[in-house]
Amino acid sequence: MAEVLSEFPELTTVVKGKEESIMQRTCLVANTSNMPVAAREASIYTGITLAEYFRDMGYNVSMMADSTSRWAEALREISGRLAQMPADAGYPAYLANKLAYFYERAGRVRCYGSPDREGSISIVGAVSPPGGDFTDPVTVATLSIAQVFWGIDKKLAQRKHFPSVNWNISTSNYERQLDPYFSDFDPEFSY
Repeated sequence: MAEVLSEFPELTTVVKGKEESIMQRTCLVANTSNMPVAAREASIYTGITLAEYFRDMGYNVSMMADSTSRWAEALREISGRLAQMPADAGYPAYLANKLAYFYERAGRVRCYGSPDREGSISIVGAVSPPGGDFTDPVTVATLSIAQVFWGIDKKLAQRKHFPSVNWNISTSNYERQLDPYFSDFDPEFSY
């Protein structure tokens, strides 16, 4: 988080032909591992609610959630303290429902009221499975919900390959929308 706060003010973007600081268009909701468990659990909802507020104003919003694994760990701690029946790896049985509820708040909407406006939310959620184990309940639940999954490969990162996305383990449910691009790029390409 300290990195974001020190580097973001230096970054700029061009909006309507005018360069401005990225911080003029950024909201940060931060929690650290030493914060109370309830705060860690609530922060993801605070972030998506802020995103929905700006979406309803007609903006296209990008939300980065780093990391949904830590959020799920907070859910596990709260569930344990409430003496709820644990499921896989001690996570609450409703973990997949909570993740789905979060990710399903993304998308494009036409807002009620006037003036007419349309906004969208794109969610980029980082999942950090322990030891890169893709059978982790958080990873499995996320893979069943998310439309696109970029698998980061530790070996590629160690070789200074950037971005270290391993396309062999990455998936997308948007193949049909990409057909025109692939047809223009390589007419013989098929998947």
